Amino acid sequence: MKNTAIKIFAFIFISLGTFAQKADEIFSKHIEATGGKALWDGISTYSIKQAYRGNSAADYDIELKGSFSEAALYKAKTILKRTFIFGIKGQEGWRKVPLGSSDKATQYETNTLSDKEQENMRRELKENILPFLDYQTKGYIATVVGSETINNVKTTHVELSGKGIKYNLYFDETTGLLMRKKLTLSTGEVITEDYTKYGDTAYGVKFPTESTYLSSIDKRNLKVTTSVIFNDKIAPEYLMK
Repeated sequence: MKNTAIKIFAFIFISLGTFAQKADEIFSKHIEATGGKALWDGISTYSIKQAYRGNSAADYDIELKGSFSEAALYKAKTILKRTFIFGIKGQEGWRKVPLGSSDKATQYETNTLSDKEQENMRRELKENILPFLDYQTKGYIATVVGSETINNVKTTHVELSGKGIKYNLYFDETTGLLMRKKLTLSTGEVITEDYTKYGDTAYGVKFPTESTYLSSIDKRNLKVTTSVIFNDKIAPEYLMK
């Protein structure tokens, strides 16, 4: 009985190691398909602009600016001509809410983000460009779930979980490119993004330029267009409270 138990535990341990290794191989294939490890490792800052369109008054734009060395992230959401700003830098986190009407020079009320909101933004800093970037350092566990067909394309499904959130990632088995990202937040909200087009950046990394977006809360199918600049110089005022 004792020998049997040892064999079972050994089998489980080996199986987990195999799946973890396979997940890393899948992640590496995506890295190589989009520019290679050296380029990705060389990223220190990014600026991303995204337009979310569903042909309604609720359409919006997102601007992101991240600096890894400063542990800083700027996020601005513009909707109905009003821009709401969120930021973190080091151990600080803030929100800037626009005051007054949109036809006048905007003034902002600044308040402090909650600890949970700050934690989410620190998580997003690197996950905005790759959800599995440094995933082991953050305590995430990667598990290969199996093969699934997404939009008539055979994909490998990898689950990445930790810190109360879960990513379900679907990689094209032929190209290695990430086709779908499904993010389940601790609040229960599920955000599904399908990447329909990749483009080359000036830096040399391929990045999704067109996608679809669906939140389980809003339940609106949105088309997203994205532009990104890597290793640009971010003006200090973006990363200041």
